[in-house]
Parts: sequence; structure tokens; C-alpha cells
Amino acid sequence: MHTLQNTLYVMTPQAYAHLENATLRIDVEREKKLQVPLHHIGGLVCFGNVMVSPALMHRLADEGKSLVLLDDSGRFKARLEGPVAGNILLRQAQHRISDNAAVTLELARACVAGKLKNSRSVLQRGARETDDANETSQLTRSADNLAASLRTAAIVQTLDELRGVEGEAARGYFAAINLIVKPAYRGMFQFKGRTRRPPLDRFNALLSFLYAMLMNDCRSALETVGLDPQLGFLHAVRPGRAALALDLQEEFRASQCDRLALTLINRGQLGENDFDLREGGAVMLNDKGRRTVVTAWQERKQETLMHPLLNQKTPIALLPFIQARLLARTLRGETEGYLPFISK
Repeated sequence: MHTLQNTLYVMTPQAYAHLENATLRIDVEREKKLQVPLHHIGGLVCFGNVMVSPALMHRLADEGKSLVLLDDSGRFKARLEGPVAGNILLRQAQHRISDNAAVTLELARACVAGKLKNSRSVLQRGARETDDANETSQLTRSADNLAASLRTAAIVQTLDELRGVEGEAARGYFAAINLIVKPAYRGMFQFKGRTRRPPLDRFNALLSFLYAMLMNDCRSALETVGLDPQLGFLHAVRPGRAALALDLQEEFRASQCDRLALTLINRGQLGENDFDLREGGAVMLNDKGRRTVVTAWQERKQETLMHPLLNQKTPIALLPFIQARLLARTLRGETEGYLPFISK
């Protein structure tokens, strides 16, 4: 079992992360702001203009801990890590299976099934919690449409057809999700569909930021078990694209990110002052907003739930690692098929 360690997120501009004996120290304007034993840290994520000492980089690499650089909006820029870990035989099996169209389709189908089931759960919960009968009906209808998409996804014969089903289902899901936002906050967080690069409203800015953090966790999980994060099954392979990490991310988007976004909005934990408008209409979380989201993300990851397959209480932070191991077992032929994580 992977040891549960914290990811340290550094967001203060001009912060300096460096090594001091066996600790990681953060200074801002030459003043110590944080010092933590290195063995408590699973990885370091730096947002924007944060400086990292060469000695700390070397130590992180030596201990198999990743250093991830993101821009101030959470978009991935670079990743530093030590030698590739894991069994080369597992990666060979992964590459062989990627050439098998039938097996690739089944693995991609499992990714889509996990995504649609968890997305449907978000809409169903929203339907139960609203007091507006018309909105309950709309959310229920949208959830039923996702159930129909699940049935279609189970019988399509090609990857392109499967991707088409997933794309159409995602559009329907995002068209309905704004109904789960409390009426008092809908003006501030009006959501008219998914926009990226750049996000064009506050809701999209929040989702993009959460997805970036989830992506980092999924990639780390795959590399920890020895899989190649570049070689996916649902997402097409492209240079520089962590396609398998995107595959793994799909089953967690709704249950981990979308639910947390809705919670932060509906509890009034984020407001207009947590976002900045950029040139061209882009909307980004500012420093204050990022801190609120990262704190909530870290707290959420410490919570436990009952894993449906393992039938044991599991910290949410470990879910990507567990699923990565289950995927590795499937690729090695130890299990018949991959079972995605389905939230309750």
C-alpha cells in the first residue's frame, strides 16, 4: 500500500523552497514561513514564480518525490523526477495491449463507464437536494440521459464511436450542472458549458484548477506503479500528452472535482474577489482563491470512504493509487477486466 504523504503546494510569488538538513524550508523575502520534515512530503507543486534550490531538486529526485511546476492558473508547465520506476515487463505489456484494438476498446469503455456513472450520481444528488420541482425534473431527465449514454457506450464497436458518446454525454451533463448551484450564487457562477484554455467564467476557472491538481495526482499514481502515463487507451496518444493520466482522471472528475467545486460555491466559500479577469475574457482564480481551493482539496483528500471493490475504508488521497494498481493487474492479465472507481 502506498504510504499516505502530503503534497506541498507553494503559491506565494517569489517564495524560495530549499533544503535545510532533512527538512524542506520555504522562505519569503528571506523570512522563514514554513519548515517541514522531508519524509512527510510526497511531492512539491509550485504555482507561478516560485524558486526551488538545486539541492532540493536533487534530494527530491533521489527520494523519488516529484517536483511539478504549474503556472499561476494551475496549468501544467513541467515536471522533475528521478529515474523511471517500475517493472519494464509491465510497461511492455501496456505497449503490447495498446496495439490490440479489442482490448484497448474495453479499457476505454471502462473509463467512460466510470465517468458517466459518477457524473450521473452528481446529478441525482442534485435532484434530491433541490426544493424546486421543475429543477428536480430537469436534473432527473439529464441523469436518465446519462444512463442511456451508458447503455450505448456498452455496445459501440469503435473508439471513435465511444468518444462520440462520451462527448455528447459530457455536454448534457455540463448543461445541467448549473442547476445544482444554489439560486443565490448562480449569477456569480453562471455556467454555460465547459470552456478551457482559457476558462471564460468563474465556474470553469474553478473546474480547470481542480482538474489540474487531479491530473497531477493521477500521473503520480501511474508512475508509482510503473505504468507509462503517456500511453493511454481512451485518449489519443500525442507528443507531450499524458494520455493514460487523462484516462484515469475521467473516473474521478465528477466525484472529486465537480462535487468539491459545487460545495465551495454553495457554501459561499468563494466569491467575486477570488477571481481575476484577464485579457481576452479569460477568468482565473487569484492568489486568495487558489489558497481557499487548495486548502479544501487537501482536506477533502484526507477524508475516508468505503472502497466498493476492496470493501475497506480508504483515504480519498489513495484512490488514484489503488486504481492505478488495479489497472496494472489488468494489463498483466491477473484480472479479467478493469473496474473503475464508482462513488456512492
